[in-house]
Amino acid sequence: MAQWDVHPNPVARARDEIPYLVVLQSGLLDALPTRWVAPLSRTTVAPGALPSRMTPAFQVQGERLLLKPHETGVVLALQLGKPVATLKSESHLIVNAIDAVFSGV
Repeated sequence: MAQWDVHPNPVARARDEIPYLVVLQSGLLDALPTRWVAPLSRTTVAPGALPSRMTPAFQVQGERLLLKPHETGVVLALQLGKPVATLKSESHLIVNAIDAVFSGV
């Protein structure tokens, strides 16, 4: 599994709201048993609640989903199935969103 790959959410009860997770961590950490991921969510964020750059939208499997980097977490790599997409070409938007979480700018 590679950085920016999109995987089905392994938590069945959360799939209605968060159908996919995107891998954030670098391939330099592939030897670890875990992956740092961010949810790709069907639910929107209240207007004005967060800066728009913090929640970019992506098309995955024909569906518009929002990245929620403020809800990142770690999952076991073994829990992630085969990737269904990659966001590599749009990784600059993901990095920008993560930067907004950390720097507040």
